[in-house]
Amino acid sequence: MGKVATPTTDEPPGAVAELDRGKGFLTPVERLSEILFGLIMTLSLTGTLSVVAAGREDVIVMMISILGCNLAWGVIDGVLYMLSSLSERGRNLRLYGIIKGTKDPAIANRIIADALPPLVAETITPAEIDKVRQRMVSLPDPDDRVLWSADDLKGALAVCVLVFASCLPLIVPFLFIKEPLVALRISNGIALISLFLGGYFLARYAGFRKVWTGIGMVLLGIMLVGITIQLGG
Repeated sequence: MGKVATPTTDEPPGAVAELDRGKGFLTPVERLSEILFGLIMTLSLTGTLSVVAAGREDVIVMMISILGCNLAWGVIDGVLYMLSSLSERGRNLRLYGIIKGTKDPAIANRIIADALPPLVAETITPAEIDKVRQRMVSLPDPDDRVLWSADDLKGALAVCVLVFASCLPLIVPFLFIKEPLVALRISNGIALISLFLGGYFLARYAGFRKVWTGIGMVLLGIMLVGITIQLGG
């Protein structure tokens, strides 16, 4: 959402690229969360299909419900993303105004230190924090009339697309396979593979063990689907 600082040439290119990938659009965690949400929504609907008594009309109704439900929640999540971006921008502007309007440099430096991530705050020196304050004070006032940037709009669209698109691979078997039970098994298999890959790539981003994180994501998805079905979601 918000941009912290411009990277210097001393930063590792790979690390910078990995972090920049999330700026303005979605971080890997956000992307995985939206895909996971779409998969759970789809599995909660396919899990209620009675493969013994289901006819072709029942399958069509289910697919329409899946598409409509995921599209609706994709739009809702996109709107929530916009509200979150607006809240983050307002917080950053307020923080900037407080720091620039504070006459006591020590208080301003403490505010900056409190706003930093814990790991960064532990490693940065008071002199470096003071340099950040001086740079912030010297900057021109930002345009507070801009509610959302183009990147915010693209991020909201990405959220909507991810939630909706995540259900498409799961309904493809029902389009080409007439036997509901076979189609359901294949659809569930695709969902499990998707969950595993989501956990695998999350592990690459977070530095976890890839295979175990993938397996953990599959188990988490199964558990959440079971809870959703039991609660009537």
